Amino acid sequence: MNVCGHLEGDALLANGGADLFRPRSVAVIGASREPGKVGYAVLKNIINSGFQGKIYPINPKAEEILGIKAYKSVLDVSDDIDLGVIVVPASIALDVAEECGKKGIKHLVVISAGFRETGGEGIEREKKLVDIARKYGMRMVGPNCLGIIDTYTP
Repeated sequence: MNVCGHLEGDALLANGGADLFRPRSVAVIGASREPGKVGYAVLKNIINSGFQGKIYPINPKAEEILGIKAYKSVLDVSDDIDLGVIVVPASIALDVAEECGKKGIKHLVVISAGFRETGGEGIEREKKLVDIARKYGMRMVGPNCLGIIDTYTP
C-alpha cells in the first residue's frame, strides 16, 4: 500500500503518481539560509541527491539560498511546479497550500507539524488543509511527515 492507494509501479505513475515520486520541478516553501533549520536541510538534501529537475526555494526574505535564486511565493515562479514541499509554521501552512493550489501544483508534501497531533485547533487546521487539497485536486502527503523517497531502480 502507498499514499496513492493500491497502485504500484507503472500503474501508480499512470494514475498521477509520477509528479509526486518523480517530479520534474520542486518548490521548497519555507526554504532557509540557516543550517540547522528544516527548510535548509530539505533544500540541501534535494540538491545533494542529484535531483536533475528545477528547484525553487521559496522564502519571502531571501534573494538566493544555497546558490539558487529564491522566490517570495510559488505564485512568483513563472514555470510549472510539479511538487510543493511545505516547511513553514502551521500558522501559515494553510495560506501556503492555498497558493500552491492557485499555482496549479498538484502534489504536496507537508512536513510542517502543528496539526492533528496537537489536538483541538490542530485537528481543525488539518481538516482545513485537507479541504484545500481537495478543492484544488492536489495529492498530499502529511502533514507532520518527514518526506518521501522513491527507491525504485530500473
